[in-house]
Amino acid sequence: MRTERSYNGIPAAEMKQFLDEKVEQYNRPSFIECDPISIPHQFTKKQDIEIAGFLAATIAWGNRKMILRSANRIMELLDHSPYEFIMNSSDDELQGVGSIVHRTFNSTDLLYFVKALRHIYKNKGGLETIFSASQTTNSLQPAIHELHKIFFELPHEKKTERHVSDPYKGSSAKKLNMYLRWMIRKDNKGVDFGIWDSIPPSILSCPLDVHSGRVARKLGLLKRKQNDVKAVAELDRVLRSFDSEDPVKYDFALFGLGVFERF
Repeated sequence: MRTERSYNGIPAAEMKQFLDEKVEQYNRPSFIECDPISIPHQFTKKQDIEIAGFLAATIAWGNRKMILRSANRIMELLDHSPYEFIMNSSDDELQGVGSIVHRTFNSTDLLYFVKALRHIYKNKGGLETIFSASQTTNSLQPAIHELHKIFFELPHEKKTERHVSDPYKGSSAKKLNMYLRWMIRKDNKGVDFGIWDSIPPSILSCPLDVHSGRVARKLGLLKRKQNDVKAVAELDRVLRSFDSEDPVKYDFALFGLGVFERF
């Protein structure tokens, strides 16, 4: 006789119901204001949303108020028209980009990001094209690796590479997985954008960080102790068993429980 799977003694069906309720609690417009996703929500053009989201996700670690302040500063430096600025600014205008420091992300990094994004949109078909062309049937981690390769094709300082994670080097790639959730997940609540139709939400991975990892382990959803690419794959398997079409919606539950409820 087959026994239903359980997590810390809680049957899978009950765990799913609990997490579904938490998704409903946190996946709502009120979530946007104090989250980095508020930055791309300032825009309506697809490319502006993509670029603003990418830059906001890149610096999304540390104090959330500081993240929003720094991300808004970056939008200000790009004249609140990130795609137009990146594509049409002269070299002199690029060199005149003002200063930004967010932890280890500084003006040198921002200048390279602008040049790399220009390269991607002029020569590679844009961010969606890179991820779409490199996806597999069940993962976007190879696509994140491909982005890392393409992003650093231009001459750059080695230290800038720390700001674009590579799962092939063991990273959980939390910020990029979060960014991909924003761009791909179809969300009837209006939080995530779902503007990349070429990639199914079913292959998204949960952004794994100290908060979501701690909650996942307390709930028995994750056994691996390190927050690395293997832990992402382990958590993916569990969350996809709860919802095979929209597994990453549970990021709202894990994040909400960790950050807002101190679970």
